Amino acid sequence: MRARRPRELVELPYAHRLAPFTGGMEREGTYEWLHFDGCDFEDVNGGSSGFTESAFSAVTFTRGRYRRSQFDDVWLRTVRMVGTDLAETTWMDSECDEVVLAGTELSGSHLNRVTFHNCKFDSVNARLAKLRNVSFVDCLLRDVDFGGAVLTDVTFPGSTLERTHFDNAKMTKVDLRGAAGLHIASGIDALKGAVISTWQLLDMAPALAEVIGLTVKDE
Repeated sequence: MRARRPRELVELPYAHRLAPFTGGMEREGTYEWLHFDGCDFEDVNGGSSGFTESAFSAVTFTRGRYRRSQFDDVWLRTVRMVGTDLAETTWMDSECDEVVLAGTELSGSHLNRVTFHNCKFDSVNARLAKLRNVSFVDCLLRDVDFGGAVLTDVTFPGSTLERTHFDNAKMTKVDLRGAAGLHIASGIDALKGAVISTWQLLDMAPALAEVIGLTVKDE
């Protein structure tokens, strides 16, 4: 099933409550009903913070540490995260549109009911992360490491996976049929529990044969 279209800022149920964010961000901060618009956060330590019913528009995070922070019902559009530490963060009921994550740390994070639209993931570490009810819609995932991750009810409609790693991942109801491109660099044996299409199976046949030790040789 196709995920719903990205919502506009004014469509958010809490849009009328949002106030412009002013000042600085700090560790263990509490941020509720705020609109972060055009902000540039560089080398900020905002670890263990809580973000609730807030929106981020055209925001840039350069490096910085937000480890163990919670993002509950947040909306992000045209946000860039470069070298940002988001390890062990928790994301719930959130939506990301045209977000770029480059060299971002998401290891050990928990994502539940999160949708990514038109996002780009480049060299993202999502090892040991737990994803439930997550959709990647028309996204590019390049050099993303899902090693040891647990994926449940995850879909990839229109998305391209390039050099993706799934070593020791565990999948339940993972639907890869809608992916526009599917290149798994390692961990192809972890696809147990996933659903793929016939053409994807044919495309991955050489890699699957290698995993099970099957020799394919034509006379």
